[in-house]
Amino acid sequence: MLDQLVRFLRTRSRDRKLEHYAIADPLWQRTLAGLPFLHPYSAAELAALRELATLFIAEKEYSTAHDLVLTDEMVASVAVQACVPILRLGLDWYQGWHGIVLYPGEFIIRRTVEDEIGLVHGVVEEASGEAWSHGPVILSWEDAGMPGAGFAAPPDHHDDSYNVVIHEFAHKLDMLNGEADGVPPFSRALHVGLDRATWAASLHDQYERFADRCDAQPDEAWDEPDRLPAALRVIDPYGSESPGEFFAVASEAFFVEPAGLSLHWPTLYRLLAAFYRQDPAQR
Repeated sequence: MLDQLVRFLRTRSRDRKLEHYAIADPLWQRTLAGLPFLHPYSAAELAALRELATLFIAEKEYSTAHDLVLTDEMVASVAVQACVPILRLGLDWYQGWHGIVLYPGEFIIRRTVEDEIGLVHGVVEEASGEAWSHGPVILSWEDAGMPGAGFAAPPDHHDDSYNVVIHEFAHKLDMLNGEADGVPPFSRALHVGLDRATWAASLHDQYERFADRCDAQPDEAWDEPDRLPAALRVIDPYGSESPGEFFAVASEAFFVEPAGLSLHWPTLYRLLAAFYRQDPAQR
């Protein structure tokens, strides 16, 4: 009897959130129009994504910086993109934190790094996104926004699959079991038959192959992206920085340019398909 009551209350709470935070049809259509990588999704997938994004909006707290005015378009666009990776995992994978902070454009982050001889240096750099473990996700709206809202992928990116929202939320998934090392946690219920050690070894092997191919390119090739091999255009070369960044940029490609990733990096594509429980290239 108690279990039935708990299920009833959870269902009623969910229904209330779906009603109160519903994404209006015109806003939903504008959001989809601004995210062309979603156009191949089936009607059933889009319905599930819309419901998940609605619950995401109900549970997360949005704020802005530098007098940026928060709009419904911002809220919906970020929610929909953030929910793409968890479409077959569920909103529970984003538990434990609440904040999303939007900046008008790139923002400054300060951090310390240790060099190869142990000296610690302060580093100041511009960023379009940042994910904190157990903390907020910070995004540049200029980078994260829909093309229809006046924004597009920055011209200095070499890849064909740039998506800062998916990138930062992939980091969030990666951080669920510690630091962002490229190996997210696995669920016994959802990832039946997957061996974490084997998956991790394969992911790191793909990372090493990618980093080696990036290192083999002449310096001038990076100034003319069209000269890069197609396999290095489908994944942002920033992924060569570390396994954690590789997982994030590969996740971008998996959802935004799945056919290209499947063609040029088939092993990596299969690894991500197994974790995300999706096969976007088949759409």
